[in-house]
Amino acid sequence: MSTRTFARLAALPAATAAIALSVVAPASAHVSATVTDASAGAFTVATFSVPHGCEESPTTKVEIQIPESVLSVTPTRNPYYDLKSTITQLDEPTTDAHGNEVTERTSSITYTATTPLPDGQRDTFELSFQVPDAEGEVLSFPTIQTCEKGRTDWIEVAAEGQDEEELEHPAPSFEILAASGESGHDHGTAAADDEAAAADDDHADETTADAEAEAASDATDDDSSALGWAGLVAGLLGLAAGGLALTRTRTTS
Repeated sequence: MSTRTFARLAALPAATAAIALSVVAPASAHVSATVTDASAGAFTVATFSVPHGCEESPTTKVEIQIPESVLSVTPTRNPYYDLKSTITQLDEPTTDAHGNEVTERTSSITYTATTPLPDGQRDTFELSFQVPDAEGEVLSFPTIQTCEKGRTDWIEVAAEGQDEEELEHPAPSFEILAASGESGHDHGTAAADDEAAAADDDHADETTADAEAEAASDATDDDSSALGWAGLVAGLLGLAAGGLALTRTRTTS
C-alpha cells in the first residue's frame, strides 16, 4: 500500500468525526437549565448555563423569565453582574404551599454584566424555588441573552409531539417528575410525624417514671412492713424473757 493511499484512508475517520461533531455541537451550545430536584412540590435550585456569546459578541445581560406557575424565586448572587428581580401583581390572589395568600409573583430575574462575558467563556446563574405540583408538565424559562452586538432569544417551546432538537433557540426547561417522600410539600407532614413521635416518647418516659416511682413506693412500704413485724416479734420475745426471769426469781425466793 502506497503512502498516499494510506494517508487517504487514515483521513476518512477524522473527516467523519468532524462531520459528527459539527452536527452535535449546536445542541450542546444552547442556554440550558439543570435542577437539583425535579420532583413535584420539591424545593430545587436551577442552574442556567450560558456557553457562548451572540455570534462571537460578548454577553452583557441575561434575563430569565419565570413561568406563571412559579410564584417566588430566590436568585443567587454573581459577583460579575448586577441583579434585578421583577415583581408582578397577580390578576387574582392565590394561595401558596403554606396556605398563605399571595398577591404578587416574581416574573423575571435579570443579570446585567459589570464586565461583559467573553464569547469564548461560559457562566452560570442559579435560582431557588419550589417546583409546582404538576407531574408530567414541562416547565420552561424563556431567556433573553443580550450581547454587545445583537441578542439571542432562547424562547422556543416544543409543540406537542415535536422533538426539542428541531428548535433553533429552545427555552431552558425540565420535566416535572412524580413527587417523592422527601419533597418540599411533605415537610409539614414530616414535622407533624416528628412531633407526634416526640410526644409518644415523652409519654413513654412519663409512664416509665411513674412505674419506677410506684415500684419504689411499694418497696418502701414492704420494707416498712418487714421492719414493723420484726419489731413486734422482738418485743414479744422480750416480754417472754422478762416473764421467765420474774418466774425464776419468785421460785428462788
